[in-house]
Amino acid sequence: RMIIAAAGWFATAAFGSLPFFLTAHFAPQGVFTALVPAGVDYAQSSLVYFRDPLHALFESMSGWTGSGLTMGIHEPSLPRTIQWWRSLIQWVGGVGVIVLTVSILSRPGSGSYALYRGEAREEKIHPSVVSTVRTVWKIFVGYTLLSVVVLFVAIRASDYGATLPLWEVAWQALNHAMTGLSTGGFAVTDGSIGTYDSPLIETVLLPIMALGAIAFPVHYAILKHRDIDRLWGDLQTRWLLVLFAVGAVALAVQNLVSLPATAGSAFVETADYFGLAGVVGGPESDAVRDAAFHWVSALTCTGFQAAPLGAWSDGGKILLSGAMTLGGAAGSTVGGIKIIRGYTISRGIRWQFSRVFLPESAVVNIEMNGRRLSRTEMDREFSEAAIVSMLWLLLLVGSSVLLVNLAGPEFTYADALFEVASAQGNVGISTGITGPSMNPWAETMFLFNMWVGRLEIIPVLVFARSALYGLNP
Repeated sequence: RMIIAAAGWFATAAFGSLPFFLTAHFAPQGVFTALVPAGVDYAQSSLVYFRDPLHALFESMSGWTGSGLTMGIHEPSLPRTIQWWRSLIQWVGGVGVIVLTVSILSRPGSGSYALYRGEAREEKIHPSVVSTVRTVWKIFVGYTLLSVVVLFVAIRASDYGATLPLWEVAWQALNHAMTGLSTGGFAVTDGSIGTYDSPLIETVLLPIMALGAIAFPVHYAILKHRDIDRLWGDLQTRWLLVLFAVGAVALAVQNLVSLPATAGSAFVETADYFGLAGVVGGPESDAVRDAAFHWVSALTCTGFQAAPLGAWSDGGKILLSGAMTLGGAAGSTVGGIKIIRGYTISRGIRWQFSRVFLPESAVVNIEMNGRRLSRTEMDREFSEAAIVSMLWLLLLVGSSVLLVNLAGPEFTYADALFEVASAQGNVGISTGITGPSMNPWAETMFLFNMWVGRLEIIPVLVFARSALYGLNP
């Protein structure tokens, strides 16, 4: 099953690249200039970049894996059909990730077995995969429709949206609701969410992104039993909410400390953010506003961007890299290592220290998230979480070292680490390295990072071994 998952995901991305590649090749030459919006500073549609098959495959892989990094740097210049295809593959891919974690990876030896057995899979949505898929789709569609309505109102209320036709507002609300809930991050506007420069839109997007980062069995339990207390009662959701608060404060402090060096270039200017500007001043409120939005965007692995992150301090980039590396809850649409793995490793380290003081014959049960684990079970869960996390981090460090040598002298190691964490964590925010002019070796590496990050490493290793040595043990 892991081999099928690994091969199937790559094959899906390969076939999904055809609309990009074929549209770019068969579109009449006049289309490339006709698609360019009036008043912009570029002359050709970004569709032209998809004539390169590597760019087309990159865009498709980024979409299906929910990564959000893009070769279509000027999204409004893309045909509506391509804009819709980008949003659709992220939306469908988000459901695919949930089904993947439910049915494909939930077996011993996958590196995810302890993860799903220990957390989301203890409360299955339904016993059968078909019933689970049907229920997940119902929840996903319901959340999407609600998100579209809320975003439509918010975009229309913004200064930017007030000048747009209603159909264009609806189009943007639909696409951003789909890619926000699926924690994908593709946008149909230049500059992602920064185009709007609207605290209201950014605030509305926070719960949409958070919904996608919560395990879907938790959504099912809350909707079925109408018991909101289950939100705080779930270990991963509880830690996700805590990390939202603590991380946003830490990043805000970092931004405020770096403000003298970055003011005017790194943060989106706004007159007010719920009255905060009147308390701490304009530049300070900008730094706090951007910290809150981008921390949630990074931790939920959504990848919506509202500020030029390449101009941020190295400290801010490293904090966001940490958020992208960890990610949200297992059983949701996010990438990264996952909260439950981080929790399991922290408990495992405590367990390893405490067992030093116990006799070998001691019978000890450890309670974790309401489950009592024997010594053997704890060792297994700790080792599986640690192995996957270690492999994930080794790939992150190795790829970032390679990237800093390929990206050019204008980028620092913090930029390279950030960009690899964004690709491998299936996030999509960027310091400016990713684009059609990037080194093709770096682009190819990112294809691998996105694929490996989505499948949680072990299935890819199993696939590679089977390709080299066959299916024999």
